[in-house]
Amino acid sequence: MSADAFVRSFRESSPYIHRFRGQTFVISFGGDAIADDSIRTLAHDIALLNSLGINLVLVHGAGPQIDAAMAERGLQSERIAGRRITTAAAMEAVKGAVGAARLAVEAALSQGQMGSPMAGAGLQVVGGNFLMAQPLGILDGVDFQYTGRVRRVAVEALQRHLAADEVVLLSPIGVSPTGTLFNVRAEEVAVATASALGAAKLIFLMDTEGVSNRQGSLLRQLTAAEAAAMLRESDAPYPPSVRQHMESAISACRRGVERVHLISRHVDGALLRELFTREGLGTLISQDPFEHLRRATLADVPGILELIRPLEEGGVLVRRSRERLEMEAERFIVMERDGKIIACAALYPYPEQGMAEMACLAVDGDYRRQGRGERLLTFCEGLARDDGLQQIFVLTTQTAHWFLERGFRQGTLEELPMPRQQLYNMQRRSQVFFRSLT
Repeated sequence: MSADAFVRSFRESSPYIHRFRGQTFVISFGGDAIADDSIRTLAHDIALLNSLGINLVLVHGAGPQIDAAMAERGLQSERIAGRRITTAAAMEAVKGAVGAARLAVEAALSQGQMGSPMAGAGLQVVGGNFLMAQPLGILDGVDFQYTGRVRRVAVEALQRHLAADEVVLLSPIGVSPTGTLFNVRAEEVAVATASALGAAKLIFLMDTEGVSNRQGSLLRQLTAAEAAAMLRESDAPYPPSVRQHMESAISACRRGVERVHLISRHVDGALLRELFTREGLGTLISQDPFEHLRRATLADVPGILELIRPLEEGGVLVRRSRERLEMEAERFIVMERDGKIIACAALYPYPEQGMAEMACLAVDGDYRRQGRGERLLTFCEGLARDDGLQQIFVLTTQTAHWFLERGFRQGTLEELPMPRQQLYNMQRRSQVFFRSLT
C-alpha cells in the first residue's frame, strides 16, 4: 500500500472509530479457530478493538475439542437437530475440552512480544459464572440430559467488567441454581449475551465468507425478514453451518440487536475490514435496511454538498450554494448508508399545474450502476403521487438517455410550469423530459 493510500484508508476509518468508542460488541468464534491456532492472529485485531475503546465480549466454541476428548474416552458423540446429547460421562469430557480451549484463547490474548501487533496491549481477560443455564429437557422423546439453554445473563456483572476496560471471555457452559453444569451452544450464548447487553453488534466468525445467493454471489446485506424468507424456501441451498448462523442472526435481531455480521475466519484482518470499511467483508443482517431513503434535514447539508460538488464541477448539476441548500433542505431526499449520504434528489412540486420537478439527482461514484438512482426516482414519484400530482419532469444536459430508458418522453420548454420557465437557464440549454404518474 502506498503512503497516500494508507493515509486515505486510515482517514476513512475515522468515522467508525469515533462511532464505535464506548459501544459493546459480542464476537463469537468456534473451536476450529482454536484448533488451527488462527486465534493468535485474531487476538491481534481484538487487542486493537480494545485499544479503540470498544467493549468486547468474546464467546468461544469447543466443538472439535469436545469431539476429540470424547473419542479419547471411547464415547459416542450423538447429535439430534444439530444439538449434542450430553450424558454424564460426556459432560466430563466437555468440561475438560472447554477448559483447555478457554486456556488456549486466554494464552492468545496474553501475547505481548516486542515488535508484535500486541506489544504493550496488556489485555485483561475475565470470566466467571455469568451464565445461568437450565436443562434443555426432553424434546420429541429425546432426553438431552446435560445439554442446556441459557436461562439468564448476569448483565450488571458483565457491565462492571466492561466498564473497567476488561475483555470478557465466555465459554459454552452454564450453571444452574442447583450448581449443575450444562453444555450450551456457543451461538446461543452469543445471542443471549448480545441481546441482554444491548450490544451494538454481534459478530460471528464462520468458515464461509458469509451468505451467498443461488448463483453463488455473496450477499452484502440482508434484513432479518429477508433472511428468514430465504430460509423458508423449500430448496434453500445453505449448508447446516450457514443456516445455523443465519438462524442465530435472525434471533438476535428479533431480540433487539441491530446488526449481526457473518464473516470468514479465514481472511486475515476480517474483523477490521468488516468494521472499518464501508463495503465490509461478509454479510450484514440487520433489523432494518442497511441503506434507507428519508427526508433530508439541515444536518445532512454537508453530506449533500460533498456528494454533489464533483457533479457541479463537471457541469452535470447546477451549482448550489450552502445557503440555498439549507433553505431547501426539506425538499431533498437522501439515501444514507452507514451514516454517509451516498445519493440524493430534490423534489419541487407545482401543485397548480399538477406537476413536480425532480432535480439534483446524484449518486456517489462508488455506488453507481446498482439501481440506487432508480430507487430515488421511484421514491420521488411516490411522494408526488401522494400529493395528487399527475406528472414529474426533469431538466438535464448529460443524462438524457438514462431518463428515456425509464419511460420519460422528451418535452419542450413551453410545457413547463410558468414559474419554472422563468427560471430556465438558456446558457445550459437543458433538455426537458416528462413522465406520467397516472
